[in-house]
Amino acid sequence: MTRERTVIVTYDIADTRRWRRVFKTMNGFGERLQLSVFQCRLSKRRRVELETRLRELVKPGEDHVLLIDVGPTDSTDLAVVSIGKTFEGIERKAIVV
Repeated sequence: MTRERTVIVTYDIADTRRWRRVFKTMNGFGERLQLSVFQCRLSKRRRVELETRLRELVKPGEDHVLLIDVGPTDSTDLAVVSIGKTFEGIERKAIVV
């Protein structure tokens, strides 16, 4: 059984073209919480794949990406405080790949 972990990915990309590429890449790995913030459910293999793709896109010294591992997906309850717009949590559901 593959243990997925919940990973929050946030990024600040200096160039608009690179930002679009990172955004499109992230759409394939997780669900968008905000414009440059994604919540991902990742196995070890998928995390390595994501990091590899991001390293190919990001320009060191200009861009910044954070991957925050918040724990196992099946036992982590995110405590989110939303100020301003309403926040809707991402529903846990099985994903067949």
